Amino acid sequence: MKEKKKSDVAVLLDYAGNRKGLTFLGLFFSAVSMLLSMAPYICIWLAARDLIAAAPDWTLARGVTRYGWIAFAFAFAGIALYFAGLMCTHLAAFRTASNIRKQGVAHVMKAPLGYFDANASGLIRGRLDAAAADTETLLAHNLADIVGTIVLFLAMVILMFLFDWRMGLSCLLAAVISVISMFTMMGGKNAQLMAEYQAAQDRITKAGTEYVRGIPVVKIFQQTVYSFKAFQEAINDYSEKAEHYQADVCRVPQSVNLTFTEGAFVFLVPAALFLAPEALADGNLAGFITDFVFYAVFSAIISTALARIMFASSGIMLAGTALGRINKVMEAPVLKSPDNPKVPHGNKVEFQDVSFTYDGSETPALSHVSFTAEPGQTIALVGPSGGGKTTAASLIPRFWDASSGSVRVGGADVKEIDPHVLMDQVAFVFQSSRLFKASILENVRAARPDASRDEVRCALTAAQCQDIIEKLPYGMDTVIGTEGTYLSGGEQQRIALARAILKDAPVVVLDEATAFADPENEVLIQKAFAALTKGRTVIMIAHRLSTVVGADRIIVLDKGRVAGQGTHGELVAAGGLYARMWADYNKAVRWKISSEKEAK
Repeated sequence: MKEKKKSDVAVLLDYAGNRKGLTFLGLFFSAVSMLLSMAPYICIWLAARDLIAAAPDWTLARGVTRYGWIAFAFAFAGIALYFAGLMCTHLAAFRTASNIRKQGVAHVMKAPLGYFDANASGLIRGRLDAAAADTETLLAHNLADIVGTIVLFLAMVILMFLFDWRMGLSCLLAAVISVISMFTMMGGKNAQLMAEYQAAQDRITKAGTEYVRGIPVVKIFQQTVYSFKAFQEAINDYSEKAEHYQADVCRVPQSVNLTFTEGAFVFLVPAALFLAPEALADGNLAGFITDFVFYAVFSAIISTALARIMFASSGIMLAGTALGRINKVMEAPVLKSPDNPKVPHGNKVEFQDVSFTYDGSETPALSHVSFTAEPGQTIALVGPSGGGKTTAASLIPRFWDASSGSVRVGGADVKEIDPHVLMDQVAFVFQSSRLFKASILENVRAARPDASRDEVRCALTAAQCQDIIEKLPYGMDTVIGTEGTYLSGGEQQRIALARAILKDAPVVVLDEATAFADPENEVLIQKAFAALTKGRTVIMIAHRLSTVVGADRIIVLDKGRVAGQGTHGELVAAGGLYARMWADYNKAVRWKISSEKEAK
C-alpha cells in the first residue's frame, strides 16, 4: 500500500521534536480565544435589544451595564488566551527553526567536500536561514491565525443564520467574493509563481555573496560594474518576478477583495430595505431593527477574518516553498560509511581503472585512469587545463567517489575506509587557502585540536612562518581579520601548510599551492614543502612544469585519460604531449618585453 504523503505543515512540525505538542495546545487556545472574542458582539446586540425595547425610557434597560462588564470579561479572557496560545506556538516555532538549522548543518557536514564546490556556501546558508525564518513565521503566527479564524468564521456563519438567514446571506456575499479573489491570486497556475519567486531569491542570495567576495579583485584590477553582471541579472530577475506578481496577478483581485470586504455593509442595506416592509406589516419593527444592528456590527468582522486568512494562506505558501529549499539541503549526497570498515596499512596510493563523471555531465572527467604512488614517492599530475588533474586528486580524500574502478590508500579502497580514518590519512593544500576568523594558533590547531602550543609553534616554524608570527601584535594568538590584521595570499598559504604539517598525515595532496604566491613567498613555501613532504606519499598537481622536474613519476592527463607517465627525462625523450608542454614552458620563461632599440 502506498504511504500517504505528509503535508508540508506536518513535515515542519516533525522538526519541533518534544515541543510539537505546544503547537497543538497553542492552536486550541487560539481557537477558543476567537470564540471568546465574539461574545462582546453578542453583548452589544443584547444591549441594543434592551435599549430598543425600552425606548423611549432608557432607564428601563437595566441590563446594559451588566452586558458591558460581561463583554469586557470575555474580551480580556480572549486576549489573554490568545497571548498564551502565541507563547506556545512561538516556543515550538523557535525550536523548529533551531532544529532545521542544526539538522541542516549536521547533514551537510556528512556531504562529500566536492558538494561545496557545486553549491556555494552563500546559497546553502541562504536556504537554511531564510527558510527557517519563513517556517518560524508560519508556525508562530500564521497557523494559529488560520485555525482561530476558521473557528471564528464557522461560528460567525452559524450566528448569522441564527436570527435572519436573509440578512446573514447578504453579509456572506462579501466573503464569497473575497474567497474567489484570493484563489485567483494564490491558486491554480499562480501558485507556481511563488516557487519561481523563491528560486529568484535563492539566486540573488548566491550572487550577492559572490559579489561581496569579489570586491577585492575588482578593486585590484579596476574593473567596472560589468564584473558584477551575474549579480545585476539576479537583481533584475527578482525585481521582474516581484513586480509581475504584484502588478499583473494581484492588482485587480486584491482591489476587488478589499472593496467588497471593507464594504460588506453595502450588501446589508439593500437586504434591510427589502425586508423592512414585511417587518412593519408584522409589527415586529423593534426586532427587525435589533437584527439589523446585529448584522451591521458583525459585518465588520468579515473584513478582519478574511484578511487574516489571506495573510495566513500566503504564509503557508511561503512555508511550502521554504520546505522545498530545506529539502534541497537535506537531499545533499551523504558520504557513505562502510558497514565493515577496513584499516589502511601504509601510505601507498593506487588508481585502478578509475572513471568519474560529474552529476549533470555527459562527458567523463576521468576515463580508465591507472597509476601507483609508492610510499614516500612524489607523483606529479600535469596536463592541459580541464585534463582531470584536480578531479583525480579530489578522489583520494573522497571529495567525490569514483564512478567505476577503485582508488586505494594503504591497500584499502577509500570507499571501504571510515571517513574519519581516511581524513587522518590525507592532508591537502589547495591553491586558495581559507583561514578562519580566529587566532593563528586555532587556525593551525584545526588540523589536530589536541595539539599543544609547542607542537603548533614547531609546525609554524617548519612552514617558514617565523616572520609572520614576529610581525603580529600578539604572535600566534593574533586573531586574523580583526583590527586591521590581514595576511597576504602567500602568507595564508604558509599558515595552511603549517596546518598540514601539524596534521602529520602519511599522504599529502598539493594542488599547485604556489600558484598565487609572490617570488619571496614562493621560496619560503618551497622550503615548507620539504618539511611537509619528507617521508610521505605526495600527489602534486602542477601547472608550472619547473616544480615537477624532480618528481619520482609524472602522470600526464589529457581529456580525462592518461596520455603518458614516467620521469621528466623519459617523458621529454618520448616526444609526446609532455615534451610539447615543456618546450612551450621554456619558451614562455625566456619571453621578455624588449625595448625599441633591442627590437631593432
